[in-house]
Amino acid sequence: MPAERKVPEMIDRPMSFCPGCGHGIIIRLICECLEELGQDQNVIFPIGVGCSSNLGGGLVADRLHCLHGRAGAVATGIKRVNPDNLVITYQGDGDAYSIGIAETTNAAYRNENITVITVNNTNFGMTGGQMSLTTMEGQKTSTTVHGRDCSVTGFPIRFPELVASQFHPAYVARGSVSSPANIKKTKGYIKKALQAQINREGYSMVEVMSPCPVNWGMKPIQAMERINNDLISYYPLGEFTEKGGETK
Repeated sequence: MPAERKVPEMIDRPMSFCPGCGHGIIIRLICECLEELGQDQNVIFPIGVGCSSNLGGGLVADRLHCLHGRAGAVATGIKRVNPDNLVITYQGDGDAYSIGIAETTNAAYRNENITVITVNNTNFGMTGGQMSLTTMEGQKTSTTVHGRDCSVTGFPIRFPELVASQFHPAYVARGSVSSPANIKKTKGYIKKALQAQINREGYSMVEVMSPCPVNWGMKPIQAMERINNDLISYYPLGEFTEKGGETK
């Protein structure tokens, strides 16, 4: 019999995400990385508003629920007064990019020594499935009932590419939870991002493509297929910086 897979000690109860959502996988990966790095008792989470808020209900960890979009600014303050703690923002694309684009961008611009995990499911997941800055062209949401018109709203933002090309971050990558192979790679990206903060190299971020079956109007398997078939061509996976912040 194979050994039972150990649940990280930080996770003390189930979290109330929708069936088929990717948040639970991503949180598990973060906790596994923290445990493997010996940082699971040394972390503070500034948490965004949205589906990401559920992270606080299932972890034994210090955390602070921030005003909508402001986790980048809150994380900056926490890290500057607690430089030896690992500080990880956990946000959705609506929170980090739409509501909080100023705070998220400025933390990256200043090269704050924090780690940003952004879950990209191309909409505001918790508040009704509205369009966010990552919503795809033609995608129907509760605020784009006929599909997103990019001639009016602009095109979906690729924030990791922006940070990697315009600023001097320590580490930037985009992963996905759409297959076992992608999940394994995403864990590697998260671990590298956390290690960059431990090494005091500066700003690190990982964007993770995640399904939202409820707001996409799809079954869970269909939602995973949408990531692989429709989203990754626009949001390519991989690392965008080399060690030391050089753009790939």
